[in-house]
Amino acid sequence: MSDNNNNEQHQPPESELLRIRREKLEHLKSVGLDPYVQTTFDKSHSSVSVLDNFEALEGASVSVAGRMMSKRVMGKASFSHIQDMEGKIQLYVRKDVIGEEPYAEYKKYDIGDIVGVVGEVFKTNKGEISVKAHEITLLSKSLLPLPEKFHGLKDVDLRYRQRYVDLIVNPEVKETFIARSKIIKYIREYLDEGGYFEVETPILMGEAGGASAKPFETHHNTLDLDMYLRIATELHLKRLIVGGFEKVYEIGRIFRNEGMSIKHNPEFTMIELYEAYANVDTMMALCENLFDYCAQKLHGTSKIEYQGTSIDLKPPWRRLSMLDAVKQYTGADFSDCDDEQAAQIAKGIGLKTDKTQTRGELLYAAYEEFVEEKLEQPTFITGYPVDVSPLAKRMPDAPWLTERFELFIMGREYANAFSELNDPDDQRARFESQAAQRESGDDEAHMMDEDFITALEYGMAPTGGMGIGIDRMVMLLTDSYSIRDVILFPTMKPKE
Repeated sequence: MSDNNNNEQHQPPESELLRIRREKLEHLKSVGLDPYVQTTFDKSHSSVSVLDNFEALEGASVSVAGRMMSKRVMGKASFSHIQDMEGKIQLYVRKDVIGEEPYAEYKKYDIGDIVGVVGEVFKTNKGEISVKAHEITLLSKSLLPLPEKFHGLKDVDLRYRQRYVDLIVNPEVKETFIARSKIIKYIREYLDEGGYFEVETPILMGEAGGASAKPFETHHNTLDLDMYLRIATELHLKRLIVGGFEKVYEIGRIFRNEGMSIKHNPEFTMIELYEAYANVDTMMALCENLFDYCAQKLHGTSKIEYQGTSIDLKPPWRRLSMLDAVKQYTGADFSDCDDEQAAQIAKGIGLKTDKTQTRGELLYAAYEEFVEEKLEQPTFITGYPVDVSPLAKRMPDAPWLTERFELFIMGREYANAFSELNDPDDQRARFESQAAQRESGDDEAHMMDEDFITALEYGMAPTGGMGIGIDRMVMLLTDSYSIRDVILFPTMKPKE
């Protein structure tokens, strides 16, 4: 049987389909109809513009183009649906209108072929808005049949590996990425209107800094220099604050040589922003208003659904210190104790400890183990220990803690913000502590960055800074389960 008719239930083996399509291509070339010769097509309308403007276009001539997704041949007349960027529209093709030879060639077209059509807008007896073809041109031949033509592509691994096929057969996937583009546009709108200046900073770096993460390593041949792909944009953006820019942001790719999960991809998109004469409270207000702005622009409401749970993004959001969060969810109080006492408190709630851990590290471990996953509605966790916050200012009344927050929704981190450390001596001491940890085998510890210390020695204004994971934000606002659902080409393990 032919693979032309999408009503047929039994198809030849795939190898046979491939052979048939190759033979059709050779035939087209032999009769001077090479489908790859065409360089352009004058497309006057999209599918949706025809459907939405039928009353104005009825009887008018239009030119449309797209991929053939269905075909039903009925002797001297046939119906097809073509799909373009915006949707699908039906074609009505008659032998006595386009001519005997063009109709014979059209009957050989396959599902997946890309065609251009000039024709008249009309409505069929069944009420479907269609284009009656006067001319039809094969613009590109599809040599591979679309997978699971009748049911869509369901193999998740294959969908991620062959995103181009996923986009063809699963239209809702395209909608997710259109939404992603809009969200990034809304972020820029909000910040640009707030007086922020968008910049670009290096991806190749001599020292990978600004986060606790293992970097990807590379080598610059001309300079004979080992380099790293950036793990954050923070240190360069703060150099710009030193240089006199007062509000800056960058949306860009970040690279971390770490594990993969539904929440993690080795390369991902982040926005980092910094504002002089501001602090962590400024960033908190900006964060909740930015998320709400994007939700309102995308959905028209602050209330969204994520994986079956209703999330309310209307500010203000819950604020909870890490000390209070751990105490609330475990009963453990780390607020007034030394390292040794903290170890006993940690053991009392079932946390594994070692003799080297400080009170701050134990508090953070208790939070990660027992609290994080329980934070469903938007919650700012504040007061992170200095031990895990090498770039944040200390709290004046509790110097073992910092002016830092992270945003959690549905147990996932979405944003991280500080009152930025601008004391060069304190920053040097923290970098040295991190470097010692790195020497001891912690490949995620921060590297020493002497030039950044030099920048701080020139003086950096009190500054608030924040990073937001764009991919996770898109997941939330599009109700996507996995980060791979919102990255067009996620990192995949090669097939054997």
